[in-house]
Amino acid sequence: MKTVIIGGVAGGASAAARLRRLDEKAEIIMFERGEFISFANCGLPYHVGNVIPERSSLLVVTPKMFRARTEIDVRTRQEVTAINREAKTVTVHNLDSGDRYEETYDKLVLATGSTPIRPPLPGIDDPDVMQLWSIPDMDRIKAHVDKGAKRAVVVGAGFIGLEVAENLRERGVDVDLVELMPQVLPTLDVEMARPLGIELEREGVRLHLGRKVVSFHRQGGADASQQTSSSVTVKLDDDTELETDFVVLSIGVRPNSELAGEAGLALSARGGIVVDEHLCTADPDVFAVGDAISVKDLVTGEPAQIPLAGPANRQGRTVADNLCGRKSTYKGSLGTAIVKVASLAAGSVGQTEQRLKAARLPYRKLYLHPATHATYYPGACQIAMKLLYADDGRILGVQAVGHDGIDKRIDVIATAMRNNLTVRDLAELELSYAPPFGSAKDAVNFAGMAASNALDGLSDVVHADDLPSDAVLLDVREAAEVAAGKVPGALHIPLGQLRSRLDELPKDQQIVAYCKVGIRGYLAERILKENGFNAANMSGGMMTWDMLQTPPAAASPSTSGQPAAPATEDDFNTRHSIDVTALQCPGPVVRLGKEIEKLAVGEVLKVHGNAPFRSDLEAWCGSMGHTVLKAESSGKTFEAWVRKEEVCALRNGLTAPPNDTATIVMFSNDLDKVMAAFIIATGLSSLGTKVTMFFTFWGLNVLRRDPAPTVRKDILSRMFGWMMPRGARKLALSKMHMLGMGTGMMKHVMAKKNVASLPELIQEARELGVRFIACDMAMDVMGIQREELLEQVDEVAGVANFAALTKDGGTTLFI
Repeated sequence: MKTVIIGGVAGGASAAARLRRLDEKAEIIMFERGEFISFANCGLPYHVGNVIPERSSLLVVTPKMFRARTEIDVRTRQEVTAINREAKTVTVHNLDSGDRYEETYDKLVLATGSTPIRPPLPGIDDPDVMQLWSIPDMDRIKAHVDKGAKRAVVVGAGFIGLEVAENLRERGVDVDLVELMPQVLPTLDVEMARPLGIELEREGVRLHLGRKVVSFHRQGGADASQQTSSSVTVKLDDDTELETDFVVLSIGVRPNSELAGEAGLALSARGGIVVDEHLCTADPDVFAVGDAISVKDLVTGEPAQIPLAGPANRQGRTVADNLCGRKSTYKGSLGTAIVKVASLAAGSVGQTEQRLKAARLPYRKLYLHPATHATYYPGACQIAMKLLYADDGRILGVQAVGHDGIDKRIDVIATAMRNNLTVRDLAELELSYAPPFGSAKDAVNFAGMAASNALDGLSDVVHADDLPSDAVLLDVREAAEVAAGKVPGALHIPLGQLRSRLDELPKDQQIVAYCKVGIRGYLAERILKENGFNAANMSGGMMTWDMLQTPPAAASPSTSGQPAAPATEDDFNTRHSIDVTALQCPGPVVRLGKEIEKLAVGEVLKVHGNAPFRSDLEAWCGSMGHTVLKAESSGKTFEAWVRKEEVCALRNGLTAPPNDTATIVMFSNDLDKVMAAFIIATGLSSLGTKVTMFFTFWGLNVLRRDPAPTVRKDILSRMFGWMMPRGARKLALSKMHMLGMGTGMMKHVMAKKNVASLPELIQEARELGVRFIACDMAMDVMGIQREELLEQVDEVAGVANFAALTKDGGTTLFI
């Protein structure tokens, strides 16, 4: 059997190689109009950016090597210009010699690929208006940068456009990115793409979203071939003119299906070659693979164009099987994809909400922000995920953006979709777990659990872009978090106080609870429902609110010039710095507030933290009136320089008035509960609240000295003293104490993760001005004398003193 394959790269080369492995005797001829039959086209932007330093690394296999390994007749620089299906011949044009000839075939495989779109705009034929699709394209762009080009305009913010923009910035090129849609990466829904736009702007890329290029022209009308140093001006539809050294177009591709169409083969509405599940055209001797074909969308069942390398490789394998009589099928594609944008990754599989709406397909959605791995292990970051599913639990699509672990979650859910698993199955998946890599409940499990709860009626999910107009919004976060921003008009009751303050909420209105990411909001929803309230949870919490409510900018500020040099301590005369990378929320913002308080007005604090804390820092500083002079991301971390200002006013009306107070009644002596109380106390105090802690009954043990002083006691008082823990270092966990093993393990983990010990928290609270009062009645009952308590105790008082504290105060907590 003689097989002719038109085109190489992913589809054609994989079909040829597989065919040879299955049939050593087959006669195989491959025509490729370019010089390269197999190269890593997805790696092209990274060689431009010198991330992949060696050009040869992109050449998967050379024609010579391919011939030697496979004994396939590889003919490069030869273009097939016509197909005669009746005669079973193809017409070939040798691009080097100019000769034309006919070649016969028994079976024909079309792997003609796709071509970048170049719209008929004025000036688009300028040689400095380029594209990145082949090795020669890459060479031309890289040569411009290597010769000192400083400015570039990238048109199109899809996968290639984003990668080109990022890699040009790696080379120090000043980049303007123009996109017709009001977002970058239009394969995502607009809110999921928003973090990518923010990341690009932080990297110095100027965004022009919702803008269209109308023309290109060269300054002074000079011919580029005669005046290579002259600039090109890119004109947008709002009359903005961008002067640049070169342009890279990446506005999409079209299938190279002309040969098939001229040969009478059927094409889809979008120009793709129509094939069956065996990738055979209407002609039983002609097959087609890759970007040129129309495939079945596995979610909608409709024809689709999905120009991705992974599907093309698998299609080549399928065709080879069928040519050898193995009856292999290609069921369709989900469009699984991922892209790197600076320190972020964005991935998706299946349909977006926008496309489901356009197709008028019913769907449900939810947002969640799980951690990449166990939060107590350093470096954990949150993932923004959006899950789309049907009423029967069928998964319709998922999108995810984050600093780590995006590929893992997208791939797991893509596998689940390929095997017709439902959201309920996601909750049951057994995935690998160790603290550096994941959590016992992985992000995928969380997505399945949340969707299952919604399907089962355990949770009523509402969304930030469609909140009920008559609902009561309930913020259940801690005060330190609320200070960085809240939903306008929301009532604030921390989750720990909710059960004791239910009488403040109406039962004749729906209550929509929310927190930072949705977990505490769900807990609040369940508490409210169990107590007879009409409650719902705002999916994805405050993080999703921010993503949905902030409209994308039409364009970032049009500054120009070289990328800003990295800030140094000398730039801001910085003498103070903190590292909060090992602290967990609300630890970083509490530490930030404490350190800022120590500074004189005008002094600068350098902050080193994990990437997700950057937005919290900026929001907190904006609320408190301090200035973020500069912030720079570096992978999963960032550095920021914060200047203390004289006026500190919370933009959300949360500034603590002079008489704002909080009282915490410390009744328990369980280590975990006591630590929680001190974390809350320091958090409130860092925001200017006057905090008093009232220790009574078992809580008095927190204040006991160790070693104890010698005091005279009766036998009953001594027995109480023997049975109770003596001081902060002797407290045990309320759960999993396990004869001391659990408590010891917890303290070991806390020390390893740089979590402050309880004695350190006590000292920190005192430094922030938290007052300690011991209950004299409880001391008398338990036989504890003043000399046995820490020196930091401000006062020994009774219930009347406590009543006076709470009468006119703000928050009262009982722990």
